[in-house]
Amino acid sequence: MDRTAVLRHRVIPFLLVKDHGLVKTNRFADPKYVGDPINAIRIFNEKEVDELALLDISATPEQRGPNFGLVRDVASECFMPLAYGGGVRNLEDAKGLFSLGVEKVVLRSAAMTDLQVVTAIADYAGASSVTVSVDVKKPRIGRHQLFGPGTPAHGISDWTGFIRRVIDAGAGEIVLNSVDRDGTMSGLDEHLIALAAEVTTVPLVAVGGVGSLDHIRAGVQAGADAVGAGSFFVFYGPRRAVLITYPSYADLTALLGVE
Repeated sequence: MDRTAVLRHRVIPFLLVKDHGLVKTNRFADPKYVGDPINAIRIFNEKEVDELALLDISATPEQRGPNFGLVRDVASECFMPLAYGGGVRNLEDAKGLFSLGVEKVVLRSAAMTDLQVVTAIADYAGASSVTVSVDVKKPRIGRHQLFGPGTPAHGISDWTGFIRRVIDAGAGEIVLNSVDRDGTMSGLDEHLIALAAEVTTVPLVAVGGVGSLDHIRAGVQAGADAVGAGSFFVFYGPRRAVLITYPSYADLTALLGVE
């Protein structure tokens, strides 16, 4: 198979780390240890994955910046473009990450607190180096809500407005996280993706719920430019045995086509 051909849509492993360990969450809660992130990255290298996202979920709760030591170790082993999120508070944090080989920084808390952080990093490194993560959840009653540090307990209803504002501020990519589907492997929230695609003028990465190749196809058909997954790439079988895997290039070509 000719690997010089480019897939029409990216399929990105999203790895979560906590206390230096690789973990997986369920609806953004109850993180379970699943292994060593370095070993996982080595396997993804062998699988010739095109891009990888690493998110430190303990940085913001612990009110600290990025774990530069971990990032240095990861970047030295990672043979593919690396996106990193977790504790990126300002331009200086981003500069430190770029100096270690990170290609994109993923912002959430900083973007919700001060859009100038988005602008400063985009001005320094270019919009393509700034990704904003948008975490959305649907209450039992009502419409989807934006959740994150500083939001009310019930969330913020104008989540599409937030997407517009971060793009205007300089974000070059949006990661749309469905909190309700995280870790469930029950399928992406296609309705949520379609709503986001209507207002997003930069690449849209849909995350949360992937459990099969059909789910990836459905996410793209709903409007996502790329699809990210965690559980699908680290668990195998009904008992969720830990097994790092990734679809073959032939399978992805058949699923998504090439340019």
